[in-house]
Amino acid sequence: MTTPLPIFLAVPPGLEPALADEVTQAGLGPALQVPGGVEIMGDWSTVARANRDLRGPTRVLVRIAEFRAFHLAQLDKRARKLDWSVLDAAVPVSVETVTRKSKIYHAGAATQRIEGALQAAGLTVSAEAPIALKVRIFDDLVQVSVDTSGEGLHKRGHKEWVGKAPLRETMAALLLRMAGYDGAMPVVDPMCGSGTFVLEAAEWAAGLAPGRSRDFAFRHLGVEVPEEDATAPQETKPMFHGYDRDAGAIRGAKANAERAGIDGIAQFTNQPLSELHAPDGPPGLLICNPPYGARIGNRKPLFALYSTLGEVARTRFSGWRIALVTSDGGLAKATGLKLTESAPIAHGGLRVKLYQAEV
Repeated sequence: MTTPLPIFLAVPPGLEPALADEVTQAGLGPALQVPGGVEIMGDWSTVARANRDLRGPTRVLVRIAEFRAFHLAQLDKRARKLDWSVLDAAVPVSVETVTRKSKIYHAGAATQRIEGALQAAGLTVSAEAPIALKVRIFDDLVQVSVDTSGEGLHKRGHKEWVGKAPLRETMAALLLRMAGYDGAMPVVDPMCGSGTFVLEAAEWAAGLAPGRSRDFAFRHLGVEVPEEDATAPQETKPMFHGYDRDAGAIRGAKANAERAGIDGIAQFTNQPLSELHAPDGPPGLLICNPPYGARIGNRKPLFALYSTLGEVARTRFSGWRIALVTSDGGLAKATGLKLTESAPIAHGGLRVKLYQAEV
């Protein structure tokens, strides 16, 4: 029997519960939440599915070795004894090392030892390599993992146009999940920018794999990674709506939707927040990533914007769930809505929260 692989799904701190929920729903659990990600066990087909089909992880790592090392000579000796057959000798590899609370405290020196072991095994080391080894030394325990994703998984391969302070697709997908989105309800974003929330919601509803159009590092390893056929797209109604007062943003969002093949169900309109009304049909989710002072512009003029958002939600979106992302609790309070707030979520150099209300 094949030994199960320890697989780590990385995610910004604060989003671990949402990712664990997605993993469990996808049948890839049990999922163990740890700081900065979720750990699962599986085989190489699990790795392929996690990369292509999950919407939330930022990258997928597979641990290929674990051992104790208390000094550099010991690290060098043990690294040279490792089986590196998971790597393809024809494909260059890079090494990134972090070390904490360990006798080996110099990450650069540790990287050099691992690189030496790789070269001794006949592998090529290059800083610009398509395959990356992630080495973590914590409390004298060395863990060596291979990054099976390559480029970050937020790069779906469809969204070429981005606006100011864009929200990554992986984060948007998990925020949708936290807001109660299940793939079967209308979604409206009144400040959609490049359309990330709307695009993610529409793809989710249509059953489209987020990684269907891109390459992955696991396809360039020294092991055969079986890939199952993607599930067939599902018929869904055109119930995903993005609005923005910036005409350029709307043009970009429409182009992104067309590249993703969902322009038939995701609609984008150049319109200010003050003119927003709920679309015909059942209630759903109104979600947005509005400006906040630390992200775009000054804080003071934004109070009026948040106040308008709250007024529009209360008077025109009865029965809907409202969700907004901001790092500023004072601005969220300006909506006048009875909001609940999530735990802090790492977003670039900021800590944001997801605020929610029912109206």
